[in-house]
Amino acid sequence: MKAFEAVQLYFHRAADILEMPPEIRKLLLQPKREVTVEVPVEMDDGRLETLVGFRVQHNNARGPMKGGLRYHWEVDLDEVRALASLMSWKTAVVNIPYGGAKGGICVDPSQLSKKEKERVSRKFIDQIHEIIGPDKDIPAPDMGTDSETMAWMRNQWEKYNGFNPACITGKPVEDYGAKGREEATGRGVGILAFKMLRRLGRRPQDISVAIQGFGNVGSHAAKYMYESEFKIVAVSDITGGYYNEDGLDIPAVLHHVIENRTLEGCKGATQISNEELLGLPVDMLIPSALGGVITKDNVDRIKASYIVEGANAPIHPYADEILFDRGVCVMPDVLANAGGVTVSYFEWVQNRQYYSWDLNRVRQQLDSVLSLAFEEVWAAANEHGVSLRTAAFVIAVERVRRATELSGV
Repeated sequence: MKAFEAVQLYFHRAADILEMPPEIRKLLLQPKREVTVEVPVEMDDGRLETLVGFRVQHNNARGPMKGGLRYHWEVDLDEVRALASLMSWKTAVVNIPYGGAKGGICVDPSQLSKKEKERVSRKFIDQIHEIIGPDKDIPAPDMGTDSETMAWMRNQWEKYNGFNPACITGKPVEDYGAKGREEATGRGVGILAFKMLRRLGRRPQDISVAIQGFGNVGSHAAKYMYESEFKIVAVSDITGGYYNEDGLDIPAVLHHVIENRTLEGCKGATQISNEELLGLPVDMLIPSALGGVITKDNVDRIKASYIVEGANAPIHPYADEILFDRGVCVMPDVLANAGGVTVSYFEWVQNRQYYSWDLNRVRQQLDSVLSLAFEEVWAAANEHGVSLRTAAFVIAVERVRRATELSGV
């Protein structure tokens, strides 16, 4: 099943509960605009490389569209279309005034020098600057991009449109970025994991956790959860998994990654594979790397009772059904990793007001927004007798439908 088909499946489950007619379903599923552009770039050795870039703008019924830009060698139109649609539902679940969009370039960022990456980023903005902006579509960092990339892009966009830092979020703090933006997605994962356990009558001290992926999301989730007294027994990155059943010293692990850039050689842990990490006998599993890591082929090896989706679409729909039937409580990506877009919204608000919030205010507002969204999703799941994922989609789809109706469409 392709990525966009999976999102459509979840949409239709929610639409069935809402008794939504076919013509409205088609209207809400169809992307507003899909753009494919060529990105010709001169490489450091003088040769010309022509890359392919995408921007899919899914829906703007609830406000300007919002979504990241990723650089990855597997980026294609179907993946970007699925993620753009997911952003429409994600912003609606946490009830921030945005629609959904997503973009990316098919390239391996690890093979680009810093100057090459800057030229790629600026050339991409040259190709899409007319369709993005603070009142149209606001890009942000994603896989393979970061705050520095956003600074280049903001500068390039402003060459065409004039000063307006709200055109892009995820910028460096000293370049009109928001304090707490880098930690936001991972911190949100930890906040929601804590709230889910509290609803289930469990204490963090009694919960063992395995985190697949130790990039921006996984590392910040680990830091927050360690400070909240969860026992984190395994983490992983591209070099493999690192496991200690008695619990990892997360501050030491974070220090190791800062010094070495990877987990390789991490002390106080046994090295295992990423696949072995997924099947560890832990209470909670947090897949926070790539999508599609839990499938029909390995779902039977999953032993965790709780899963929090730090990554986008880490569970195949077929595996998701099996997990639900087994009683595994899954916090869906559409809510679990919405901390990033929520703080991006805070950044946009600050940019529009030319007023900066302190870190405590950002964290308090993030906790408030995610807490309210969680309680609404939990209540909807109990009301309809469905999974948290279906409940989240019910809330999101209804909000987008209502906004569409109010706009007069």
